Amino acid sequence: MPHRLLCVTAHPDDESGAFGGALMLAHEAGAETFVLCFTDGQAAHFRGEAAADEDLGKLRRAEMDAACAVLGVTHWEVLAFPDGELAKQNFQEMVGVVVEHIRRWRPQVVLTFGGDGGVNLHRDHTMISAVTTVAFHWGGRPEMFPDHVDTGLHSYAPQKLYYASTPFVSVRDRPELAESPTVPWSLTLDLGPLAERKLAAFQKHHSQQGVLERVGEHVRLAMRVERYLLAAHRGVASVTGDAGMWAGIVEDEE
Repeated sequence: MPHRLLCVTAHPDDESGAFGGALMLAHEAGAETFVLCFTDGQAAHFRGEAAADEDLGKLRRAEMDAACAVLGVTHWEVLAFPDGELAKQNFQEMVGVVVEHIRRWRPQVVLTFGGDGGVNLHRDHTMISAVTTVAFHWGGRPEMFPDHVDTGLHSYAPQKLYYASTPFVSVRDRPELAESPTVPWSLTLDLGPLAERKLAAFQKHHSQQGVLERVGEHVRLAMRVERYLLAAHRGVASVTGDAGMWAGIVEDEE
């Protein structure tokens, strides 16, 4: 049975800009890759040619379809939680959604943002970090969300949780935040020739080209390397001994 990796994000384009390298490397290693995105990005500052929020949401869903095809993602799903408002949503409900997908897709490795909020310190990213962290730890506990059994799903515990470590901070109109505390890293992924494909995937998000223009050369440099912090590991482990995302993974019994 192949290895499986789940990436939990907030907006279309997160999968490419923050996690594209890890997704491509996993795909090339023969793993199944999954992306769960909580919003369709209707509140984005950059809107392309979309006038109404609903039109922007449809556009960004289509852009994510194109980007995931470039990244070789096995399966992706975009939910309908409100963009920019995740901090106001029912936390337990959001955790339940991720737990449900963990139990359905059964990933050994889970990726998400760190609590800093990623490269733009977005509060939606911070909420996704918190939600995914709780779901990672609750997925294998049958007393949590026991109603999932009624839909044929059973408890499942992923083995490793990673937070993306942002290569720089760029918050629109907030230069004073450039030195904000960020997530350190325990693992470095050198993308090599895959860096250009990662950029190509990000560029599928045509409505967000203003992001590329705003951060400029920072993006091209960041595309070459991705860094992650090992935030949780089955059993007892040290982050200084992290030999790779699949290192130490135990094959599922079933």
